[in-house]
Amino acid sequence: MPWAKGGAKPLSHPGCDIYIYFKDFTYLRESVHKLGEGQREREKRNPPKVDGETASDSESRAEAAPLSASTDDTPEVLNRALSNLSSRWKNWWVRGILTLAMIAFFFIIIYLGPMVLMIIVMCVQIKCFHEIITIGYNVYHSYDLPWFRTLSWYFLLCVNYFFYGETVTDYFFTLVQREEPLRILSKYHRFISFTLYLIGFCMFVLSLVKKHYRLQFYMFGWTHVTLLIVVTQSHLVIHNLFEGMIWFIVPISCVICNDIMAYMFGFFFGRTPLIKLSPKKTWEGFIGGFFATVVFGLLLSYVMSGYRCFVCPVEYNNDTNSFTVDCEPSDLFRLQEYNIPEVIQSVIGLTTVWMYPFQIHSIALSTFASLIGPFGGFFASGFKRAFKIKDFANTIPGHGGIMDRFDCQYLMATFVNVYIASFIRGPNPSKLIQQFLTLRPDQQLHIFNTLRSHLADKGMLTVATEDE
Repeated sequence: MPWAKGGAKPLSHPGCDIYIYFKDFTYLRESVHKLGEGQREREKRNPPKVDGETASDSESRAEAAPLSASTDDTPEVLNRALSNLSSRWKNWWVRGILTLAMIAFFFIIIYLGPMVLMIIVMCVQIKCFHEIITIGYNVYHSYDLPWFRTLSWYFLLCVNYFFYGETVTDYFFTLVQREEPLRILSKYHRFISFTLYLIGFCMFVLSLVKKHYRLQFYMFGWTHVTLLIVVTQSHLVIHNLFEGMIWFIVPISCVICNDIMAYMFGFFFGRTPLIKLSPKKTWEGFIGGFFATVVFGLLLSYVMSGYRCFVCPVEYNNDTNSFTVDCEPSDLFRLQEYNIPEVIQSVIGLTTVWMYPFQIHSIALSTFASLIGPFGGFFASGFKRAFKIKDFANTIPGHGGIMDRFDCQYLMATFVNVYIASFIRGPNPSKLIQQFLTLRPDQQLHIFNTLRSHLADKGMLTVATEDE
């Protein structure tokens, strides 16, 4: 052979001559290995193109590196105080201390009222949007996409204007109709929102650069999916809040309780892995968190159902020119007597129990927070694994970013909004009256005569004749 080296000894086999050159095979293997390395280097410099992909697009795809892991932002005071502990227990104490701090902050903003809560929700939404958009930007940061960040924040502004404008018009109709500028903005709200979005859309089209086509559309889709996940569900959180603070506090508290108790049960008793996306999650933590959350939801609902400030919807009082949470509680928040199933009667020795109907609904909320809510966290874990990052950010030591704390909350907010619309909400007389008062006098008179005739036909109203 032309590439044979001297010194090899041939072996013979009966019936045929087979010559095996041991050194030749070693030389061949090394040559193939070098060729393979050269091919890989060439592909890195000139990555193969997919159909319809430009050279720069394939280059961007090839060089989009995973993000670096999150750094430890634990305060130095805690680091020194916990320096003698193992990493496992150090993490336990850091998470515990910061969790207590966040719970204390949660109590403070609840005390400040629903309008402050709405502002906090908007701030959380903006921070979550920033964390997700930053991940997308950092993956392709070296290509300096035209207007990418500017357009992302512009679309955030447009979507917020649309959703919060709808919310203000729906819940504070009297206030909007009283002020002329607000009335005009309300009347043409959807057209203004659509116009704002069209401006952003045209700006995106004008920003397209030939060498970045595919990458720019990737980021366009990234921005819109982020808006769908973060802004839309933040809007649902606000809707839940305006239905009554109890619909905001109980679901959020159930998710927090489940997160804490699942961590505690998993930390002390966890042995069986739950899901590969989150290796630290265990079946013991999952099951323990479920039962603890259901009990917690029942107790919290019982306490909060007795206070009007928690159960009444947020409304605008035209007389006092302020937002109020005072009303006559509905039957949902009045104690009622329920019969206990006979199977349980023999165990607890009671035949009936007094409880609020809302407590029954709290079981559904707690169950969802425990069994389905964690899948929001699993979804976020899969997202982080795709980009090889530990956390969305380092905002909260021991916990990661704001999005790391609210991945389950957004899924929970959607469920609560759908649950209220499906099983709780009914016609709202106050909203109908507000809309009635904004009509022209002739329209009001027409509705009045129609309603009077309808009630008279039902025998609920006696209509005086002209002779009388």
